[in-house]
Amino acid sequence: MPSFFHKLAFILCLSLLLQACSFFTNETKEDEYVGWTVEQFIAASKLELENENYKKAIVTLEQLDSRYPFGAHSAQTQLNLTFAYYKNGDAEAALASADRFIKTHPRHPDVDYAYYLKALVNFNRELGFIDRYIPSDATQRDSLFTQTSYLNFEELLRRFPYSQYAPDVKQRMVYLKNALARHELHVARFYMGREAYVAAANRTNYILQHYQGTPAVPYALEIQIKAYKILVLHGLADESTEIYTYNYPDGPVLPEADSSDVVVVPFIWSIFAFDR
Repeated sequence: MPSFFHKLAFILCLSLLLQACSFFTNETKEDEYVGWTVEQFIAASKLELENENYKKAIVTLEQLDSRYPFGAHSAQTQLNLTFAYYKNGDAEAALASADRFIKTHPRHPDVDYAYYLKALVNFNRELGFIDRYIPSDATQRDSLFTQTSYLNFEELLRRFPYSQYAPDVKQRMVYLKNALARHELHVARFYMGREAYVAAANRTNYILQHYQGTPAVPYALEIQIKAYKILVLHGLADESTEIYTYNYPDGPVLPEADSSDVVVVPFIWSIFAFDR
């Protein structure tokens, strides 16, 4: 039976072998671009982007950026690299690349595009297994990326109100605001189910203060009225009822969410306590 030291020696040898293989592989990749001019890199990366071969485009653009970091092409290279990272699903790399461009070229005429890409990365963040394989309602999960994306778009509009991306940004912000409000509704219902009525009422107050104009408002009022009645806060319940009756005499005007939305089975919410 091999001794401990024999095993250790084998592991070390295997580790060194793997590192050597990796080294030679990287050397081979780099050798592929030996002698390439800026024009060759630009033409090759443009072709890869047009063909939607984003992995190959990333390799070419990274080589261009590292070998020729300065020049008239530099800013566009960084923007293209940010876009390629985004389309390839490399969220962290795309965010870092966008931030780098914003810091390096704050007065560039296309800097609004870097802000736009940064917001899109968070807007389209993958949530892994749940999204790919289980029909679900994204608003029942952590809203961190939704909030971050909303703030990114908000910053873009504040800095560049006349950007060509402004119309699209405004539409996305409406969607995100509705999603954030609906997330708060889920949390309020969660608290109601746990008989945490004060917490539920506080959540509905937050919706009324921060998400006016969203479809979630009348549903928040319904929860709030019920919570106040259970807490024997009749004065507050009457005030909320008056507001609800005045604004929604026939009930909510809009459905809480688009009818095409798929809602995860309620018990999943309770099991995992998605109350953030």
